[in-house]
Amino acid sequence: MIVKPRKIPLSIRKLEALIRRLPPYHPKIPLISEELNKKMAGYKGESSLDFYLGFLDPKQYFIFHDLRLKEDSRFFQIDILIVTKSYLLIIEVKNIAGTIHFDPLFNQLIRIKEGKEIAFPDPLLQVKRHELQLKKWLRKNGLSEMPIHSFVVISHPQTVIRTTPENSLLSQKVMHREALPSRIIQFENSLHTCISEKELKKAIRIIKKQHTELDTSIMDKYNIRKDELIKGVLCKNCLHLPMERQHGTWFCLGCLEKCSHAHKAALNDYRLLISKNITNSQLRDFLEIKSAATATRILHSMNIPYSGMNKGRVYQLDFFDE
Repeated sequence: MIVKPRKIPLSIRKLEALIRRLPPYHPKIPLISEELNKKMAGYKGESSLDFYLGFLDPKQYFIFHDLRLKEDSRFFQIDILIVTKSYLLIIEVKNIAGTIHFDPLFNQLIRIKEGKEIAFPDPLLQVKRHELQLKKWLRKNGLSEMPIHSFVVISHPQTVIRTTPENSLLSQKVMHREALPSRIIQFENSLHTCISEKELKKAIRIIKKQHTELDTSIMDKYNIRKDELIKGVLCKNCLHLPMERQHGTWFCLGCLEKCSHAHKAALNDYRLLISKNITNSQLRDFLEIKSAATATRILHSMNIPYSGMNKGRVYQLDFFDE
């Protein structure tokens, strides 16, 4: 059973929104695009495992995607966590093309592609650290201590995996995605520890409750000011900016498209880039509308929760279906 489904991470959504809202000639576009490509490759690599995880019995395996838990004062993030009655399994997914060499002497992963070598941190050290952090987290939250194991899964189907002859045990921890279901089932058959159904449900409930999604400012990361962003409501049909508000709907001067809810995507961009909170005047400024009454009607039509009264009213933005 998938307890926590995979969704597009906020980091990707923020990068996409930032590219949408910056002028195409902005000097930081190449840097932002490079970061977006890296994160999209990781996301696609994790998503490619869904087919293979689908072979697992949903009554025995409880799956959490993209899990972020707090251990002491630090957070740790797990690509995939599988919870069973017998053990917990951490899966770290690497979407790396070419030939990869696990170097146990210097604890590094070397990628060889098109004649070039690049060193990456050793994912085996990473999952070992996550095992220790998860063990501490379980103890801190009063959960039964269970065996914690980990796999490193290479999601790119054409990647060649190599290591030194003395590192023969690598194949017990590292595999291609196609091998994952059979390795999990084989692994399950070798273990005998078992917790009760009550303890299992408690662990699943607490893990799900304590997940905290990373939500940091993308504007601060790239040192971009609000006045550098392009304002207005974007036409999804032709990408023209801005659409005009006419008689309760949005009208595109570029392709003559009409849309009654185009402001939702713009407010999502505001939430991703600027703030979770917005006032009537800030909405008017970002959507480029002049009437305070029109802004009020838009806010009320979306049933956005708020605090304060009159001109001091502040609305708390969530993400809206577009």
